Amino acid sequence: MNFLAEKTQLLEEKRGEIMEWFVEKRAQVPLPIYGSVDIRDADWKVAVVDANHFPAGFNNISPEDEPLISKLLREHINKLHEGCSWVHLYPESHTRNQAYAENVSTIKRLLEAGGFRCTVGSPELNGHGSIDTLSVPLKLVNVEAVDDGLLVDGEKPCLILLNNDLATGLVPGLGVQQVSPPPQMGWHIRRKSEHYQALQTYVDEMANLLNIDPWHLMSEWFVSEDKCLDHESCRIELAAEIDEFIARIKQRYVKLNIDREPVVFVKNDRGTYGLGILVITSGEQLLQLSNRKMKKLMYSKGGADVENFLIQEGVPTALKSVEGYPVEPVVYLVDGEAASWFYRINSKKGDVDNLNTPSSHFQTYSEVGEIYGKRAHGWHALVAELSMLAMGREAQIRANK
Repeated sequence: MNFLAEKTQLLEEKRGEIMEWFVEKRAQVPLPIYGSVDIRDADWKVAVVDANHFPAGFNNISPEDEPLISKLLREHINKLHEGCSWVHLYPESHTRNQAYAENVSTIKRLLEAGGFRCTVGSPELNGHGSIDTLSVPLKLVNVEAVDDGLLVDGEKPCLILLNNDLATGLVPGLGVQQVSPPPQMGWHIRRKSEHYQALQTYVDEMANLLNIDPWHLMSEWFVSEDKCLDHESCRIELAAEIDEFIARIKQRYVKLNIDREPVVFVKNDRGTYGLGILVITSGEQLLQLSNRKMKKLMYSKGGADVENFLIQEGVPTALKSVEGYPVEPVVYLVDGEAASWFYRINSKKGDVDNLNTPSSHFQTYSEVGEIYGKRAHGWHALVAELSMLAMGREAQIRANK
């Protein structure tokens, strides 16, 4: 079944209406300064399967996309932070992760190309002087947390740009000056399911505009709460919920003549960096997990215990590399707009597996874009930009709590 190919002409015919719809919706929510999404394209459906408010892969974007990204960053900052001239970038403390440091260095370069002064550092990184990247060392400045904000070399920057997901908690000094993205979107508070709850509303509206079933634009999901998997009773209850969910997916597959065995992803409902993810086809597989794998499932970044699990329909990828390996599009967005694509490729995984593992590598749009170009600027951009609306709605809800 190649539903997306069959409906591509419809998507093009509706492009004017879609653009008008986005203009209206974007005016109603605080759009995130940036974000990234992982996308699965199965031919019969396309879905955002992970949405990141603090993207850490700008080093993988195509060089030719950098002017557009710098322009969008400049426009977003000028619109929301009038008169801003100095942006301080607050990163994670991954001093040994050169790829992450290259990401930070790339963001700094993009901001400087947009006309801003940009410094980098955090109280946790004081004393390092610089950190190694994949190219040249990244200079760090001294940062001090005080009662009314952050001081950078003794002065206050106009804007703090977070590239730190706050998984271990809110850091001092971020709550009282201009910070973007808002700290309340950190993983110390945010849940993945909140994003999909907000996204569902926008997907339903877009599907109505296109006159298609919203199932084709979103992965099915539910949250299983308060499951302490150290206890057998919790594992049995979660396994039963998973079996019931898989049965519903099977019914859909039969209805659409999709000849596949349904797969589900069991994830920590908070950010994980790929930690604590299980791919299964039955609840029984959960019950048969070894103690080691069970502990891995229950582990999250920062070592926090996991008790709420996002159960998500596994969307197989129909996209393949020239070598035949499974491919997952990653879209980077600024001010709500899809601005760059690259592709996660994994030679050791199958088309329904989690591809975000150490065996993966990336190729830029400039390298392989001709293979996926029509889908990238069509269906992939559509669901990615819907996700940014949902992220804005999340922030809006958080701000009003």
